[in-house]
Amino acid sequence: MKWLKRTRTITQTVYRYGLTDLFAGHIRQKWLQALIQKIPQSSQTKNDPLPVRLRLALESLGPIFVKFGQVLSTRPDLIPAPYATELAKLQDRVPPFDATLARNQIESSLGQSIETLYAEFETEPIASASIAQVHKARLHSGEQVAVKVLRPNILPVIEQDLALLRFAAGWVERLFADGKRLKPREVVAEFNQYLHDELDLMREAANASQLGRNFKNSDMLIVPNVYYDYCSRDVLTIEWMEGTPVSDIAALKAKNIDLSTLARYGVEIFFTQVFRHGFFHADMHPGNILVADDGRYIALDFGIVGSLTDYDRRYLAINFLAFFNRDYHRVAMAHIESGWVPPETRAEELEAAVRTVCEPIFNKPLSQISFGLVLMRLFETSRRFNVEIQPQLVLLQKTLLNIEGLGRQLDPDLDLWATAKPFLTQWMGEQIGPKAFWNNLKNEAPDWAQILPALPRKINMLVDENRQQEMRDAYIHLVKIQQRQSLWLAVIAIALLLIVLFK
Repeated sequence: MKWLKRTRTITQTVYRYGLTDLFAGHIRQKWLQALIQKIPQSSQTKNDPLPVRLRLALESLGPIFVKFGQVLSTRPDLIPAPYATELAKLQDRVPPFDATLARNQIESSLGQSIETLYAEFETEPIASASIAQVHKARLHSGEQVAVKVLRPNILPVIEQDLALLRFAAGWVERLFADGKRLKPREVVAEFNQYLHDELDLMREAANASQLGRNFKNSDMLIVPNVYYDYCSRDVLTIEWMEGTPVSDIAALKAKNIDLSTLARYGVEIFFTQVFRHGFFHADMHPGNILVADDGRYIALDFGIVGSLTDYDRRYLAINFLAFFNRDYHRVAMAHIESGWVPPETRAEELEAAVRTVCEPIFNKPLSQISFGLVLMRLFETSRRFNVEIQPQLVLLQKTLLNIEGLGRQLDPDLDLWATAKPFLTQWMGEQIGPKAFWNNLKNEAPDWAQILPALPRKINMLVDENRQQEMRDAYIHLVKIQQRQSLWLAVIAIALLLIVLFK
């Protein structure tokens, strides 16, 4: 019954906000298009643009749909730029749950009373979102901590809405003319993993620890310590951090924080995480960032992180440097060589399209360009060439958009390219050349020490006639087993058919 009630609510919301206009023109079946167009229009929001109506509808459907809209906003390769821009405005507006429930959740999860766990525990939460809320507390050893608690019984709510999203995604793929390219089921699957990752606070604790090790003693970034004795899947206890919200420019200026240096730090932190560590904080919006009095960033909320392979990093560095050097042919060839575009794609056509988008952005301060807009235009171009955006880079794109917004807020004259290019040039120098070869040789030496002595024996085994005969006999035996299994399956199928026919 709950499922039916939720379905009715969604249907009413689609009608109320006039969202039939969103997909009526994209449906394959003409008769269904005609039927939808005959549905009377709601007058509530008919004067608002469609992207705005979609955002309002998602907000009215609650936190899970809000989060889904936030994920879609990071996929301008799948949705038009105006929708991505509007959905990026979605914010969690969720009232806190009762403090008694929070206490019960903590005590049940950690197996001790609140008084045993914490010397002080503030019942009024300091922050509340769709998945969890945060309370301030103090340990008996004296440390001030932040205690993050999952909302009780949140999983059934999430599973119900995810089931509806999966159901809708299947129909989008069947009915929409562009349904298969949009990959709706893959997007929902990605969202499903993203949500369930957030539901395990031990994962967030591990993410914070990893980021903390990567930036230990950094002069740019502070990461709070994790108190694992007070953590579980439902509860996270980390060091309490004092700082100024990065969005409070007036307060930062009053504390004599150098905003241009802070903006440069943001870019350097991003590229350090991506290219040196291959592990990056992927939720770097202003609400998750404070600034310490000494001018360093303080990172918060580690539920969403991204990771990149060595291949991903090298590929990205080649593309970034090609952009910086205006070598658009190299960009086009990198896309073709990596398999991102069909092999028959003409490099000259892709090169011309990339040049049209990127050429205007160089030699301008950040205040005059929008890297986010450039990315969106690139994605629009990529759709024309059937470029498949790799899933592992989606979070990277989102993070880069956040960095742009943060940089513009702190220092409108920040030149993102000038800040990033020396870093990338140095990184590529470390990856290619004699120094990189020597470092790789040292790293691989233990493996070679094991492989080389055994190599003659392994080669001898490969060419040994007895060994080859054993492998041939094993293969023939396997084929005979498969043939017998196929025969029995056929006999069973015929028997079942006869039973059905003569029943």
